[in-house]
Amino acid sequence: MADYKFDTTCIGNAIVDVLARIDDDFLTQENLVKNSMNLIDEARAEDLYAKMGSAIEISGGSAGNTAAGVASLGGKSNYIGKVRNDQLGAIFAHDIQAMGVTFETERSTDGAATARSFILVTPDAHRTMNTYLGACVELGPDDINPAMIAASEVTYMEGYLWDPDGGKAAFRKAAEIAHEAGKRVSLTLSDSFCVDRFRGEFQTFIKGGVDILFANEDEIRSLYQTEDLSDAIAAVRDTVEIACITRSNKGSVIIQGDNTLTVEADTSVDVVDTTGAGDLYASGFLYGFTNGYSLADSGRIASLAAAEIISHIGARPETSLKNLIAQKLS
Repeated sequence: MADYKFDTTCIGNAIVDVLARIDDDFLTQENLVKNSMNLIDEARAEDLYAKMGSAIEISGGSAGNTAAGVASLGGKSNYIGKVRNDQLGAIFAHDIQAMGVTFETERSTDGAATARSFILVTPDAHRTMNTYLGACVELGPDDINPAMIAASEVTYMEGYLWDPDGGKAAFRKAAEIAHEAGKRVSLTLSDSFCVDRFRGEFQTFIKGGVDILFANEDEIRSLYQTEDLSDAIAAVRDTVEIACITRSNKGSVIIQGDNTLTVEADTSVDVVDTTGAGDLYASGFLYGFTNGYSLADSGRIASLAAAEIISHIGARPETSLKNLIAQKLS
């Protein structure tokens, strides 16, 4: 058996991001709503790919981005996600392993193709996503390696994977293994539409199995069905050990017990593409938390990591986050 030791294991939808700059007219022509995330079939995926022009292809997916961010910070990161043994599956595996992330999930040999998300970035830096889920939804409990989970200080899971029954079963298995090993479980709510679909199930899972929760303010308000952020914070305070609520350029709020910490956003960069900002915020916080930093410093690292991502196209760091943090925190 391999001798595993990880700061984090991240579990989620293994997706190849296909990023392209487009104008608003393209969105109109294709009947796309700016800032939306649309699920599409393989035929629509091929159609969009043919129309969108030149693009950048890089392994992505929310939890995959977080795993890559932890590795860039100098942490020990592992990823569990499902791809097919096809060209895009090879791209995904190469990219995430090149970032320094352990990725050993067995690839599918038949069935749906590797998932891809077409991320269309308009000149105002907003992104519109069209995602073909493909093979990633085939992840199930058999793909969860108990030794990896038990060897991870935090097991982090993305809410997007809650849709398929296999994903739910995988999450529950991983959470049980982590807690039996005395380790923590973390969840990101991913999207307010996910919360709307599975509010009751999310609430039950969070109350019984989540130690560290990540959400933006829309997601946390949706979870507790309130327009008042302070009411949502009061509700989550008594539910999890730590909650990190991101608020875009307003920064973030970290809640632990009776303590509430406000973290300022890093506004020193020009916003080019907001893809992955929340994913890299989670990277920064989890890296700090698992490496002995205070909550305040973990929040600061999270903010800096998120700022690096929004300064360029794509959801993977283009510079060493370890070096960046060393400069900014010194």
